[in-house]
Amino acid sequence: MGASHTLGHHLLKLLVAPGRRRFERHLGELESIQRARLSRWLSAAANSPEGQRRGIRADWSWEEFARQHPVTTYSDYAELLLQQRERKQNLLIDSPVMRYQPTSGSTSAVKWIPYTKMFLDELDQVITAWVGDLYRQFPGQAHGTHYWSLSWIPTDMRGQAAGDINDDMKMLSWGKRLLAYLTQAAPQEIALAETSEDSLFATLAYLVSDEALGFISVWSPTFGLGLLEQMGRWREELAEALSRGQWGHRTSHMAGLPCPQSPRAAQLLREWNGATSAEFFAKLWPQLAVLSAWDTAAAAPWAQKLKSLMPHANFQGKGLWATEGVVTFPFQGRYPLSYLSHFYEFQDAQDDRVLAPWQLREGQDVIPIMTTGSGFARYKMSDVIRVDGHLGQVPCFTFLGRNDGVDLVGEKISATTAQQVQDGLLLDNALPVTLLALDHSTHQSPGYVLLVECAPEVNRDALQQSLSIQLEKSLLSNFHYKLARELGQLQPAACIALPHMREIYLDQCRLRGMIEGNIKIEPLRHWRGEVPPVLRDVLDTVAT
Repeated sequence: MGASHTLGHHLLKLLVAPGRRRFERHLGELESIQRARLSRWLSAAANSPEGQRRGIRADWSWEEFARQHPVTTYSDYAELLLQQRERKQNLLIDSPVMRYQPTSGSTSAVKWIPYTKMFLDELDQVITAWVGDLYRQFPGQAHGTHYWSLSWIPTDMRGQAAGDINDDMKMLSWGKRLLAYLTQAAPQEIALAETSEDSLFATLAYLVSDEALGFISVWSPTFGLGLLEQMGRWREELAEALSRGQWGHRTSHMAGLPCPQSPRAAQLLREWNGATSAEFFAKLWPQLAVLSAWDTAAAAPWAQKLKSLMPHANFQGKGLWATEGVVTFPFQGRYPLSYLSHFYEFQDAQDDRVLAPWQLREGQDVIPIMTTGSGFARYKMSDVIRVDGHLGQVPCFTFLGRNDGVDLVGEKISATTAQQVQDGLLLDNALPVTLLALDHSTHQSPGYVLLVECAPEVNRDALQQSLSIQLEKSLLSNFHYKLARELGQLQPAACIALPHMREIYLDQCRLRGMIEGNIKIEPLRHWRGEVPPVLRDVLDTVAT
């Protein structure tokens, strides 16, 4: 590893250590810290045009805040954020907006989340604690370069967005960010390539060429698996680029990004048959110390597969992060509340009571509600988490899943979206039963399949082809679905049409352990594991 990488790790380690110590030092002061966080937010909100319109007061207690302000969702802010972006004003909170981060919503194709200076300061609190703990837990990763996944956006949106929204390192403060860049295996300019495919190729070129790679952080394990599988498919083109240090036909797409050169990596690629194996990746990245990805709920089997390809590295799961804010992060082998960041409340998943974090008890299933420096007040998330213990007074959690939809690889398809998609289909007298999210759609990869009931005399092939095209087109209007498709994380959406499909579906629900009286037709279902044989044969035919 170069001297700049070594120096970068040394200085970054020193710079994040106080954040880790601060997080540990105040673990016994949960209520006072959280009330202080709310007080800070109320002061900033009360000075904003929207805060004054709503009558927000800086001297409110949490109890008064909860009485006066309703729980919100993105739809409560959409129109105001549109005005805020167009006017370039800070309407929601008295803190300058540094950029807008795109994400996907259940009722709109794209949500734009304001990343204010105050909000970035809140994220900096958790990132310093997390990275500081990483250096302490896994000292080996301080001796190699790091790959932190970039927040690419779909190809056709790249003209709408400034380059600076694409880099996950932008969550750090300036000083830490500059030091973090010294440790990076892949430059941030990769996100500025012309298409998602070009960004993917450039990422692989930099990673494959880096013998000193010590840390890989990807959010979705299927993205990590997709990277490795694409490496096999592109191995000849990558070998050619790395042997010459030139992008070849992609040069004009790379926005001036230099191509790395590595005769060693080129030789390894030429000798490789393209099949993903632990043996190959151990040769390619002998210093890999830590692999980090989601490993809970629907991501669990994919994380296990990713881990099996790099058993020589330690594995760390992710906490509960959203574009709108962070709830938990990995720390000392647990997932504690990021109590130094935002102000938090929790809705009990059983009785809907709203509780403060200091009121939670072990074993409770809750839905997080955040008040953040973006200006969002009492913003309800769509995730269910379980209190599994405490660090000091701070609750730790296990992620159980999303409350309103499916998230196979980060595509965030809600039941509302699924219903809207089905309502917009030209069904030709067929009846939709449900949109299935499958762990193994086609080619053993995840994807979405619409189950439709049709009359026996219908031309099923024509119907399935028509509905598959319509379904895919409609789902592509969802920001994260489109990105997952471009990155190869999801197979194209498909349709299976059969007579008596409803009966087939209900039988499968029973076989999956659902209680007879609770089974109903839902717009969206996630079926884990293998596809039932009764559907697999038809799905394989549709896929070909």
